[in-house]
Amino acid sequence: MFQAAGELWYGLRVAEHEGAYPDYGETALVARLQASDHSAFSELVRAQGPRMLAVARRLLRSDDDAADAVQEAFISAFRAIGNFEGGARLSTWLHRIVVNAALMRLRSRARRPEMSIDDLLPRFVEDGQYLDEPREWRSPEPLGALERRETREMVRGLIDRLPTDYRTVLLLRDIEGLDTKETAELLGVTPNAAKIRLHRARLALRGLLDPHMRERGAP
Repeated sequence: MFQAAGELWYGLRVAEHEGAYPDYGETALVARLQASDHSAFSELVRAQGPRMLAVARRLLRSDDDAADAVQEAFISAFRAIGNFEGGARLSTWLHRIVVNAALMRLRSRARRPEMSIDDLLPRFVEDGQYLDEPREWRSPEPLGALERRETREMVRGLIDRLPTDYRTVLLLRDIEGLDTKETAELLGVTPNAAKIRLHRARLALRGLLDPHMRERGAP
């Protein structure tokens, strides 16, 4: 049922460079996968490989680590495909497996010293007022600006400056679109802890974004 690791790696790379997102009948594909159809495996890698590589890259920030995590995830998925009952889309099920594989690889890394999140959060004086009052960003609306490629790349770079625990929760909730409960389960924390961590991550990112957005003009 499984391709050799090198063949899977090659399939992922080819699918990525070709930008292949072929249509397939999901119910029929699942049936073929559960019947150990080798060609179905190749089809799924080509259909979902590029998207899953992008997910793993966002979390791992390394092309090689991302490819390894996706390879592990596909192998895990095929081992477990017999238990897939169609309660969610196949791509959603695979997405969770990829995220989990990337998080496991992330946890296995030796942690490097990181900036404290407190250094990135807003500062307050004794009466609770902002020490540096946040300013509104001028129109065009920031969300419109964020659609531009250069701004998206800048935002990705700023997200990478966040400490790992905060960067990860922000990516899972705001980029990957997982809900709070699922995010908490993947991170091994309570939903309340995930909410607090996300709130602090968003505040820190807003602070990092502020000088860049002011350069675009402020009222």
